[in-house]
Order: sequence, then C-alpha cells, then structure tokens
Amino acid sequence: MKIFLDTAETGELKSAFATGLIDGVTTNPSLIAKSGRDFKEVVAEICEMTDGPVSAEVASTEAEVMVKEGRILSDIASNVVVKLPLTFEGLSACRELTEDGIDTNVTLCFTAAQAWLAAKAGATYISPFIGRLDDLGMNGMELIEEIRILYDQHGYETQVLAASIRGPVHVKEAALAGADVATIPPKVFSQLIKHPLTDKGLDDFVKDWKGTGQSIL
Repeated sequence: MKIFLDTAETGELKSAFATGLIDGVTTNPSLIAKSGRDFKEVVAEICEMTDGPVSAEVASTEAEVMVKEGRILSDIASNVVVKLPLTFEGLSACRELTEDGIDTNVTLCFTAAQAWLAAKAGATYISPFIGRLDDLGMNGMELIEEIRILYDQHGYETQVLAASIRGPVHVKEAALAGADVATIPPKVFSQLIKHPLTDKGLDDFVKDWKGTGQSIL
C-alpha cells in the first residue's frame, strides 16, 4: 500500500520526503486555507518536491467550471491529480477530464455505490472517508472492504485511496482491507514508527554498548 501525505505545509513535506517513504501528496481547500498561501503556488512547489501524484482540488460545484479548473490545475505540473467531489456534477467532470488523459481523484466517498459510479466515470482514485464514518458510529473500514470487492469483481482499475485517517490503526486496517493508498496527516506518519518498547529496547542497547568501551568506526 502506498503512503500519501495529507498536507499543504511544504516544511512538513520536506522532512517526510527525506525518509524516502512517501509516495505522493493530497491537499484540499481546508488544508490550503490553513497554509495561508496562494493555492497554485503551493501546488507547484509540492509538485517540484516529488515525482509522485499530487492531488489538487477544484473549487467549483458546476461540471463545466470544474473541467476548466481541472485543466488549469493539470497544467501546473505533469503529476497533478485533479480532485473532484462525488456529485453528479463532479462525476461528469471526471469523465471529461479522464477522456482528456488527466488523472482524477474523486473525493468525499461514503458508500460503495458512490465508489462504483466513480469507477464508471473513469476516476484514477476514489477517496473513501474512513474517519468521518467512524465519527458517526459506523465502521469506515467496512467501506474499504466493500469497494475492494466491488472493484476486483468487476475489473475496475480505480485505486482505493483511504482518506480521513485518524491514527496508525486506521493505516494498518486500510492495508489489510486492500486499500491501494492511504493518505495520512504528518502527525500520523510520525506515529507509525513510534512504539515505547522500541524506544526502551534501543536505550538498553545503547547503554550496554557504551559499557563495552568499543567502537565500530
């Protein structure tokens, strides 16, 4: 399963990319607003930092305008993926942009039926929102499993991009459920590698090694 970072903060991205573990980036209007910077400028800067997919979301809710915005976003860099809302207008725009050879990410997916329509529209990625379903007392991971089964049974090539990830457990469960990608906040990425027993074990090893008085160098 690939890991995308869900952020528009270029500083966070630089340190994460240095690990060699990040495969792409997703952004959204809320993340851009939080950054306080020019939207297209941020997208261009992120695209220069990685060869992986960078999702940039349209602002309109009308298909015709979404297509125009999508083409403008696509022109920023070759690795831009145009993010579209899961509405009939968004799916219509998805179909047209796909026919133009532009990669798309259909977002705000909450049912397998929605995911099915996105695949029929030619979406490159579908973004089911796990955490928001969990917040309502539902099981968001079941949605990932349902979409995986649906896509595999019918031969759809749309990639399942698990979104609205709340913590490391979500990342693990998404991988086990068959997601192709998980897009995660920088905080969750840092949490993936942390474990108190790892820290304690390393402290013990370092202490014991110092006691030998030896050096590998």
